[in-house]
Amino acid sequence: MENLLRPLIVIGGSVVLTLVIGWTTDLLLRKADQRHHETPLWGLLRRGRIPYQLVLCAAFLRATYDEAQLLEQYRTTIGRALTLVLIGATAWLVIRIAAAVVETSYSRYARVHRDPARVRRVRTQVTLIMRVVSAIVGVVAAAAMLLTFPAMRAAGASLLASAGLLGIVAGIAAQSTLSNLFAGLQIAFGDMVRLGDVVVVEGEWGTVDEITLTFLTVRTWDERRITMPVSYFTAKPFENWSRGGAQMTGTVFLHVDHAAPLPAMREKLRDILRECPAWDGRHYDLTVTDSTPSTMEVRALVTAKDPDDLWTVRVTVREQLVRWLTETHPYALPRVNTADAVLPPTHPRPDAHLPRPTRSRVHEPPRSAGR
Repeated sequence: MENLLRPLIVIGGSVVLTLVIGWTTDLLLRKADQRHHETPLWGLLRRGRIPYQLVLCAAFLRATYDEAQLLEQYRTTIGRALTLVLIGATAWLVIRIAAAVVETSYSRYARVHRDPARVRRVRTQVTLIMRVVSAIVGVVAAAAMLLTFPAMRAAGASLLASAGLLGIVAGIAAQSTLSNLFAGLQIAFGDMVRLGDVVVVEGEWGTVDEITLTFLTVRTWDERRITMPVSYFTAKPFENWSRGGAQMTGTVFLHVDHAAPLPAMREKLRDILRECPAWDGRHYDLTVTDSTPSTMEVRALVTAKDPDDLWTVRVTVREQLVRWLTETHPYALPRVNTADAVLPPTHPRPDAHLPRPTRSRVHEPPRSAGR
């Protein structure tokens, strides 16, 4: 009877104690979250309740397993397995806590500062910092797991002795990876490009969707994803439309006839922009930029608060101006003249001194009276 009750009491007590402590902690975090609405820290900490309970359960079982006297022949294996679970759960919990603290700091910064560019810069830095922290914690946890095995501890001296040679070999083999790693840190803290920036790379226009330590993803206007190494942005020039503010100026070119009513077109452009919500109201203009023998080029200048709104304004102006010209001034559209050229009256015809040819008539025989 003792052999049956002892394992039940030890294992069951550990599980019950874990559930009670976990439920109490979660209740306290929930109340703190309801009491402090100004910070999301307590609500974010609740995301770590699963690794927190794993840590408690593994710690209790590891401390009391010897008292259970269960499966004595596998005591070492079970103890090592519980240690591995404890190390992994602890690393998981540390990452969740770090993510909660960093996310809370970013939320507080985003509420205080209203500049979108600065907020995106901090968001980029926070994302990369979390990736670095996760990588460091994961490496430390993996090393701690390996050291639980006696064979790994015996090989530790030889590994440390050859650390210098291995570091040189790894540095040469991973030269491109290391360059991307340092380029990612340079992008994060050098404020070259941020999450949400509108960029043009390799002729493609898009928005920066993801930044890691090794690659950067650009989401194009047609929902494609372009993945590029971060070293590209430190070695080659690219366009960043969000640097120094997102507001932009755009152009719309039209080819019209020389007789097009330019003052009326300017008034119509003003009316179109006043009815377009995407126009920011800063500036507009309509000028003739070029002329050909058959048409003249008219440029409409418009402004918007960001590239997306600028695209909307440009297509709206182009569509409505062409429609207005078609309905009210069709003569202003480009035409191809096919009429004969009329010479000025002061210039005589080149062949005026030549006699004009006469046409000869063919005399028909007189018709008979009967017909």
